[in-house]
Amino acid sequence: MKRIFLCTVLTAALVGSPCFAKAKKSSASKQELVPAPLRSDSAAPVAAHPSPYNFPGVQYPRIEEDSRVTFQFKAANAQKVQVSINNVSYDMTKGDNGVWTYTSEPQAPGYHNYWMVVDGAVVLDPATNAFIGYGHMCNGFEVPEPGVSFYDLKDVPHGDIKIKNYFSRTENSWRHIFVYTPPGYDANTKMRYPVLYLQHGGGEDERVWTEMGRTNLILDNLLADGRVKPMIVVMETSSVGPLPTGPRPAGAPGGAAAPGAGPAADAPRGGGLPGMGAAGNAYGKLMISDLIPWVDANFRTVPDKDHRAMAGLSMGGFMTASVTMTNLDKFSYIGLFSGGTQGGGGPRGASAATNAPAPQPAALDLKTIYNGAMVDPAKFNREVKVFFFSGGTVPPIENPETLKRHHEQLIAAGITNSYLYISPGTSHEWQTWRRSLYVFAPLLFR
Repeated sequence: MKRIFLCTVLTAALVGSPCFAKAKKSSASKQELVPAPLRSDSAAPVAAHPSPYNFPGVQYPRIEEDSRVTFQFKAANAQKVQVSINNVSYDMTKGDNGVWTYTSEPQAPGYHNYWMVVDGAVVLDPATNAFIGYGHMCNGFEVPEPGVSFYDLKDVPHGDIKIKNYFSRTENSWRHIFVYTPPGYDANTKMRYPVLYLQHGGGEDERVWTEMGRTNLILDNLLADGRVKPMIVVMETSSVGPLPTGPRPAGAPGGAAAPGAGPAADAPRGGGLPGMGAAGNAYGKLMISDLIPWVDANFRTVPDKDHRAMAGLSMGGFMTASVTMTNLDKFSYIGLFSGGTQGGGGPRGASAATNAPAPQPAALDLKTIYNGAMVDPAKFNREVKVFFFSGGTVPPIENPETLKRHHEQLIAAGITNSYLYISPGTSHEWQTWRRSLYVFAPLLFR
């Protein structure tokens, strides 16, 4: 993939100077977006080095100074070995020692999934860490962006990632969540916090916003700069399924599940494409009935809609739209990263598989888009303080022109709480979503 460096695409009304502890307001009392930092032309390149996810002493994958990546894989008896980078396979060359080698084109900055294909079989590179993506375990590598450090580990106060389990009566099963608490949460026992519910993409789960997205580091650094309000972030999979048969799971809290509770039988797991349909409604029921009450009971939250946000990437954007637009009494902040907009963006699912670009938007019908939530623009603006959506510039899945047009249509229709951010030079990938979180988080809970 060629690297493309473009200016951040924002409508003129949204361009502004950096915001600090108190968000700067425009004449229309609208917060101003602060784009994510990009590589400076004056920044020195990073010298060639092993990927940070390699085991100690392992040299490959190696990130070259020009952002190419060199891979090696030993398979002396294999007939054909490929490396698949972000689900695109490239042939490797076999050396006399049985080691296969490939050096990629320059890669965009940030995290990328990869895996090996050995004589047609998908296998992991054994000497580097594995992460979930594309519906299976993958390896990963990280390309630095010289001069950019908003998602790096720094010497600032750090929050914690707490791994918790709670029981869902809706699904009649235990659920597994990751929860970020800001620095000082455990010490400041009288302080209560707003909550952001953050969703993954298709083929992923609750781990990815920490492992690849670096949510905790982004928020730690923004907090240290006085740019965001301290907040709790809850990360859970939206995967739901039919109620399990048989007795209640051992150790589950008492009480029967509500009659008819549980997601629809056709609700997809993992990498499905829920849109505004049954799966979104199923997870929405679980979230409203089980997850939010459990979080409010077990963490020091401010348990009202003005202190509650939801956002997600790709399929998680569709899930976010589905849940929030039908529960506007529960959420005041909505973030759709590379998915979920009706009239823009593309899912990490069906469109990704076909490489079909997102269609150009038709004229907006406020009675039908977003489940009719915007039919009364003034009411929507009162209920939702921030409606944010974003995407990258590199096709085929990202479509910035469609997003810009959708944003313009929303503003023209009176949806004045609409915000758009375009990530320059990135595709349907983690650098787009890290940047989106960086831009979105300072808008929250003002």
